[in-house]
Amino acid sequence: MNQLFQLTFWLAAPFWALMILAPSWRWTSRILASPWVTLLPLAVYALVVGPHFGALWTAVSRPDLPVLQAFLAQPYGAAAIWAHLVAFDLFLGRWMYFEARARGIHPLVVGPILLLTIFLSPIGVVVFLAVRSATAPKRAANLRP
Repeated sequence: MNQLFQLTFWLAAPFWALMILAPSWRWTSRILASPWVTLLPLAVYALVVGPHFGALWTAVSRPDLPVLQAFLAQPYGAAAIWAHLVAFDLFLGRWMYFEARARGIHPLVVGPILLLTIFLSPIGVVVFLAVRSATAPKRAANLRP
């Protein structure tokens, strides 16, 4: 389980690196144009959750803090939520990347926000939305996948 936990972020890291370190490279947009870039962390999620789907379903179908705590206290629960977070954060980062490009927000502004999103996605999204609201759409039709 620990190996899957460790693997999850490293499957997403190349996409984050492209958005942060090579945002203007033509292959970055081409690669990220597919919403399937989150598939690798989601595959880990499926591997982790598959054998424990009943426990997961119990934890999410009737939200109850002690039940969720018990699920997350298990190695498979922690690995599952980690894969879920990594995939969702990558999906958000991908959206932010394309929104920023469409609005002409400079990559030196977006890069640190994406980095913040990797570690603390709710804060990164709020910061991005604040920056986004201060800018006008530039050429949205040409840059969105």
